[in-house]
Amino acid sequence: MRGLPTNLHDHPGKGTIFYRWRNDPSLVLQVITWRAYGCPVQAMVKAFGLDERTVSAWHKRAGKHCQSVHEPLVENSQQDLQQVQADEIKVKTQTGTYWMALAMTVYTRLWLAGVVSRKRDLDLIQALVDKVRAVARCRPLALAVDGLASYVTAFRHAFRSPRPRRRGETGRGKMVAWPEIAIVQAVKQRVEGLLTVSGVWCKAAKKWWNACSQRRRGKA
Repeated sequence: MRGLPTNLHDHPGKGTIFYRWRNDPSLVLQVITWRAYGCPVQAMVKAFGLDERTVSAWHKRAGKHCQSVHEPLVENSQQDLQQVQADEIKVKTQTGTYWMALAMTVYTRLWLAGVVSRKRDLDLIQALVDKVRAVARCRPLALAVDGLASYVTAFRHAFRSPRPRRRGETGRGKMVAWPEIAIVQAVKQRVEGLLTVSGVWCKAAKKWWNACSQRRRGKA
């Protein structure tokens, strides 16, 4: 966490999660870490003698602090991402089932963005891809995803820029796709109860090809 003091018992300055917090920073950090790794609230209530509302409040405060750091330092930056991997996870809660779409850079392992929705649909994927697009520089980029068709639609819509207007033209310039963008999809299927990769599809230079088929034919 940003600004975490070397000695947790020292009074931290403004801008840290512990600013003006009367609780023991070591205990707070331990509870937040356990909660982030999935430890049930009731287990921490029993282990540390805390109130359930206290644990929830600490977790919520930590989340808001992380958001306040991530948005200006990551989402408002421009980076040469090189390769991005995106995926979704299904989360079951007491209020129902949710889908969370996540994206990260492969080389630096930096989490770029996350979006939560009740449905695994184009709106969810488009919201995630728009966040990735806001960070990316117009450089060669590989986008690795699963077989969900919404990714191709979302990437094609997001990774475009308006062409400069020619002399005498009015209105917004025509949207032009970024060059050197490759979308790689790993298509999975279950065979006798086992999840296997049935093919790898890559969309680049307006052509689709099946990497598995190309290897079998000796062309790749």
